[in-house]
Amino acid sequence: MDLDFTDDEINRYSRNILLAEIGGTGQAALRAARVLVVGAGGLGCPLVLYLAAAGIGTIGVVDDDAVELSNLQRQVAHTTARIGMAKVESLAVSVGALNPDTKLELHQTRLTAANVAGLVARYDLVCDGSDNFATRFLLNDACVLAKKVLVSAAVLRFDGQLSTFKPGGPCYRCLHPIAPPPGTVATCAEAGVLGAVTGVMGAMQATEVLKEVLGAGDSLSGRLLIWDALGARFHTVRLPRDPACPACGDHPAIHDLSAHG
Repeated sequence: MDLDFTDDEINRYSRNILLAEIGGTGQAALRAARVLVVGAGGLGCPLVLYLAAAGIGTIGVVDDDAVELSNLQRQVAHTTARIGMAKVESLAVSVGALNPDTKLELHQTRLTAANVAGLVARYDLVCDGSDNFATRFLLNDACVLAKKVLVSAAVLRFDGQLSTFKPGGPCYRCLHPIAPPPGTVATCAEAGVLGAVTGVMGAMQATEVLKEVLGAGDSLSGRLLIWDALGARFHTVRLPRDPACPACGDHPAIHDLSAHG
């Protein structure tokens, strides 16, 4: 591992390097890491900014949307002046201003069964900041098949959830075996979301990613963290691997991504 840091790098990451759990070796691991983030919205914005600030060397971002005025209540990496700009390009501007040493790989596309395996294969670790069940299930199945760690967060109204899914399970399908029928679960566009809640959950998601890269602390694998912002309460529940899970169970039924169309 390359432990040769410039003076600017030592100064920029000094507060990281002072931590015994990181030090020079850990900072070098962050610089060498390649992280894929799906979604450049309410979760993806704080997630990518904190990963870049911490010194993650390469971040891939998947999103096919453009910045809209209604995004700015929570998507803090975008600005009013960038309305109409592709979100991945807007995020690249913000990351470049924050830490020009971070390489941002832009994938201005919708995640599909045709491209997900190739994208996931290029990175060490994957983050789900998407806003729909179809993408969440597709990304989970792709990560299970590729044996990649998936750090997943979700928000709605005043609530947030976070977990880490590792090879061997449990996976996202151990929590939700199948996607709910369309229209049965409200989206943020339908039910609303407090912008600051996405900021907290995106920052917590970034923390779990950094812990996984560093091998520090206790992983959220096998646990689901739930935050009730209105009640100012966090609690964590066990999430065991389901032996009957179609993705990571003892006799998995999912062997490829063909079912995703």
